[in-house]
Amino acid sequence: MEGTGRNSGRLSPMAEPLGQFASLHLELSSTVDRVAAELRRAVFDGELESGTPLREVALAASLGVSRPTVREALTVLVAEGLATREPNRGVAVSTPDPGSVRDICRARLVLEGAGVRRWRDADEQHKDAVRTALVRYTTAVRSGGSYQELNERHLAFHVSLVGLNDSPRLTAMAESLMVELKLALAQVDRLRRNAHDQADSHTALVMLLERGDIDGASEFLRRHLEDAENSIIQALGLV
Repeated sequence: MEGTGRNSGRLSPMAEPLGQFASLHLELSSTVDRVAAELRRAVFDGELESGTPLREVALAASLGVSRPTVREALTVLVAEGLATREPNRGVAVSTPDPGSVRDICRARLVLEGAGVRRWRDADEQHKDAVRTALVRYTTAVRSGGSYQELNERHLAFHVSLVGLNDSPRLTAMAESLMVELKLALAQVDRLRRNAHDQADSHTALVMLLERGDIDGASEFLRRHLEDAENSIIQALGLV
């Protein structure tokens, strides 16, 4: 009876976690995700331009959510590189830096170029990843996908080229670079509206690889990335 008395005021092992985490709510998380998704869409669609301040109070009122929810959503965008947070100034849509754009494009050439040169020796799994990424990108273009979808498919194709190196570290490096570059590329795609030209260009690159013209593919990639760098700098008026 004493043992029963001592335990009578305690929850069973199965019940304790329920009480401990009773304050957790999935609704909050999903709301944060929806707010982040809406802000992301507005950035990619050009409704929120580079440098636009993202004020918590105004956003909360516009979206009908709480300020903490907006704050969490903004943290997500900052982590993705779509927004920047500065002390005493708050959060704003990221503004591409010309020096960073040039440096990223040079780094991409090293990583993607190495992948292209390994095409002959790459295993079929990695080659198929390139082919699949191209199909997904061109399909999104033909179906009139959103700027956000086109941007993601576009960059995924370039990451797949790095995947030919069969190096998880190099792939992770490429993915990190793409996070820094995706806002600038999205703005250029939106301003120039040349998604079909981009899709044709990527198809031409893969055709060179399939024919075994590695030197031609390497040169094609070099010109492609050089053009991308110049397009970003010029279209966004960066100096």
